Amino acid sequence: MGRRHKINVQGTDIAFECDEDAAVLHAMIRNGKGPVRHGCCGGGCGVCRARIVSGDFFAFKPMSAAHVTEEEKKQGFALLCCIQPRSDLSIAAL
Repeated sequence: MGRRHKINVQGTDIAFECDEDAAVLHAMIRNGKGPVRHGCCGGGCGVCRARIVSGDFFAFKPMSAAHVTEEEKKQGFALLCCIQPRSDLSIAAL
């Protein structure tokens, strides 16, 4: 198990911890937190799309370009089922 990081959902009092080797979405589900919705959990449906406001992450699997364009990636958008934290994160649910 890697390091553990705190994930805060901006504009709410929701926070949870996520291991560095786990998908942010899976940690959110495991901890019973929200408000991010989810669907396929595999990067194809785009339902768990969010904006990473601060912090570093690693995209461990490809995100559908239909749901997150290269330009949007530069702006911090990501599918939470496809990323692992590399630091504490602040996310904005969409």
